Amino acid sequence: MRIGFDAKRAFLNSTGLGNYSRNTLISLKKYFPENEYVLFTPEIRNGIFPEQEDFEVYSPDNTLTKILKSVWRSISLNRVLMKKEIDLFHGLSQELPAGIRDSQVRSVVTIHDLIFMRFPHLYKPIDRKIYYRKVKFATEVADKIIAISRQTKDDIVRYLKVAPERIEVVYQSISSRFFDATAPGLVLKKYNLPEKYILSLGTIEPRKNHLNILKAIRSGNIDVPLVIVGRPTTYVQNLLDYISENNMERKIHFLDKVPDEDLPAIYKGAQFLAYISFFEGFGLPVIEAMASGCPVVTSNTSCLPEVAGDAACFCDPGNVDEIKKCFINLLENSKLREGLIEKGRERAEQFSPKISVATLMDVYKKVMGNA
Repeated sequence: MRIGFDAKRAFLNSTGLGNYSRNTLISLKKYFPENEYVLFTPEIRNGIFPEQEDFEVYSPDNTLTKILKSVWRSISLNRVLMKKEIDLFHGLSQELPAGIRDSQVRSVVTIHDLIFMRFPHLYKPIDRKIYYRKVKFATEVADKIIAISRQTKDDIVRYLKVAPERIEVVYQSISSRFFDATAPGLVLKKYNLPEKYILSLGTIEPRKNHLNILKAIRSGNIDVPLVIVGRPTTYVQNLLDYISENNMERKIHFLDKVPDEDLPAIYKGAQFLAYISFFEGFGLPVIEAMASGCPVVTSNTSCLPEVAGDAACFCDPGNVDEIKKCFINLLENSKLREGLIEKGRERAEQFSPKISVATLMDVYKKVMGNA
């Protein structure tokens, strides 16, 4: 097959959807080299996707389309797909180009989450309208819809009224680097991190619930420092205010723009990962931590129990006392900690790149009528 991809996120996003796109593309190339993989992106930024040299890549090639990048990706791309003789096109980040239904190109779209519909107050009205229009169109015209969790599949059925049989659940994979996490010493020294620390990783926004993590640390009188790794938003001011009011400055470390290659060691060096979001479409850091040998404390809501299985300590993200108890148990009970590390490594194997892309390839074959 000659398979095309909307690879915008692979080239432009260093985390989140970018990681999903890169991991998927690299793994397909590795485990199914018999196919041709063609990447379409409105822009190429050097450094984010070094493996791009292994792929056939296309981006706007004239002045007008370079200026109107969104038009190229949404409208003009359909003609490019036919010109490049693409058999199947995969929209990796919740959208498909207009006109795809009228072309000879079969299509698949990955839906990561519908958080903008579940929690509309977290988004600007104009953004909600744009997101809805794109995801509604994509789910209407795709030959198959991929949901990254059962939670996301349920949301697609509930909010977009899509027939369940049109949706396949294909869990995200993680980069193989997390299964090979090395001793963290040099990386911890690079970022001047303490010998013992609690890790919180993800964009610093209200949904990620960092404030309740801080409250649990203060309530439990926990002396182990907290390292927060993630891109800051305006929400970070809420955290800084709380830290200042409670004299916690020496206990909290913020890191931003940490390259992917340093993350396995940062996970491995942590006492545990505190990933206590109010809602997630998948929660990739949970599996990354497990693969790296880091115990996990996570929420008992949304898809997180589905992803973590029996390999995490669960708590109500709105209950500071429950969060505190999980923290203290993991810091004081070495047997519990070692047990979660062992279970976590076993759980992470189920999200290995090889397994994930094998499931994805089965979806492609169904769409092309080869299953």
